[in-house]
Formats: sequence, C-alpha cells, structure tokens
Amino acid sequence: MDDTLKLNRLDGKFVKEVERLAGQKLNDCYQCGKCTAGCPIAASVEYPPHRVMRMAQLGLKQRVLYCPTIWLCLSCVTCTARCPKGVDLTSVMNALRELAIKEGISHAQHSKIKLFEKLFLHSIKAHGRLYEMGTLARFNLLTFQPFQDAQLLLPLLQKGKLSFTPKNIHGKKEIEYIFKNSHVKES
Repeated sequence: MDDTLKLNRLDGKFVKEVERLAGQKLNDCYQCGKCTAGCPIAASVEYPPHRVMRMAQLGLKQRVLYCPTIWLCLSCVTCTARCPKGVDLTSVMNALRELAIKEGISHAQHSKIKLFEKLFLHSIKAHGRLYEMGTLARFNLLTFQPFQDAQLLLPLLQKGKLSFTPKNIHGKKEIEYIFKNSHVKES
C-alpha cells in the first residue's frame, strides 16, 4: 500500500483503543483550539495539540503515532485545564505514546526524553531535588551537544538561579522510601 494512503487510512479500532487507554471520549473535543492557544510548545511543532486530537478522532493511526508532537508534549496539563469540555488531552497524549511504543514506533526525541527522565530521577534520588546544572550538563554531554545551553549559563548564575554545587534536602530518607515503594524506577 502507498505510504500516503497508509498514513491517511481511518482506523476505528484505534479510536476505541485510545479512548480506553486515555479514559476519554475523543469526540467530546469540538476543536475550539483553546488547548493549542495555551500550549507552550504549540509554536514549535508541526501539529499542535488540537490537530493531534483531530487526527486521533479521525482514526489516523499511522499519522498520529508518527507525529513528533506526542513525544514533545510536556504533560504540563495546560491543555486539559483550558478545555471547556473537560477533555484530558494530557491523558490522550500519554495513551498515544503508549500505543506508539507498543507498535514499535519511536521518534528521535523519544530516546532523548528517556535519557532526560533517567537523569532527572537520578538527581531527585541523590539530592531530594533537581540539581539543574549537573542534570543539564550530563544531558548535553550524553547527547553530544555540550554547548547547547551555554548562552543561558551566565545570566542564570548572575541571577542566582543556578548553583555549581547541588543542594540536598533534609528528608532524603523519605525520598528513598518513595523510590523504593513506587513504580518509578531509574532505568
């Protein structure tokens, strides 16, 4: 089958699976665009949130699962908070990522996201809070872009927003307990 036709093929089973995983009725969205208006990444992606939702509503499985937006979504819940119909688009994005992984579809951003998640959790486990400088430095080195955020360093240091040394919290035992007893594990 032609790749263009495959990308545009409607799949009703897919719609039902997304609804089941997300716990949302996709057709509750009437495409008002408020999710996109509040989305911090909308201007940076080819398909903003309301278009991703529309592709999911139409059952455009291949198109939506290969869409980089599902991997770049920050899960900030702004879209969900702004929705006049109460559609939890964040849950829909999570469901789409889960289905993409299940289908063996990965985006170039997926490996970076997983790496950042691992480094973030490592920092929380080690210090009880995020050590921004160390986490970003490790991330940039491991993704072979060591000077990626260099222009931000001096202004953030001058304003006291970054520190060269990590600051530990007092409740480290509680953090260890959370990691030990939660499903969140460092990979």
